[in-house]
Amino acid sequence: MLKYLWLSLLVIVLDQLTKYMASTLLTYYKPVAVMPLFNFTLMHNTGAAFSFLSSAGGWQRWFFTIIAIGVSIFLTLWLKRLTTQERLQAIALSLILGGAIGNVIDRVWLGYVVDFLDVYYDKWHFPAFNIADSAITIGAVLIIYDSFFGSAKQASKLEAD
Repeated sequence: MLKYLWLSLLVIVLDQLTKYMASTLLTYYKPVAVMPLFNFTLMHNTGAAFSFLSSAGGWQRWFFTIIAIGVSIFLTLWLKRLTTQERLQAIALSLILGGAIGNVIDRVWLGYVVDFLDVYYDKWHFPAFNIADSAITIGAVLIIYDSFFGSAKQASKLEAD
């Protein structure tokens, strides 16, 4: 199922392109209203999800980079072992892989991850995110969905009957 790596590459390209555009067109931490409840706001995240360990002093850059590289290797091996019936899982893993690599590129080159998508309500703001984060989230949701309702589960049930 490595044929789905094109999806990972697409996520990486879109992620890096939109981060470049955000970095060159937006002013740091100055919101640009797109529509109600949604802004473009350039932010730099030196931590992990939801800025976890963002003020840890710098060691977290390489820590999260090493974890993401390890996860990427694991995901590639998992993807390689999937059967043709596990297409949804292959798509999900490819999205997660592309997102992980997209954020690793930022960490290695910049020392932080560029975030710019800002969803809010009144004065409450969801932590800013990017295309890579979105791909990781969609991939995770697809894996959860597939584990409950996917074709592999249905095939196993049919074989048991």
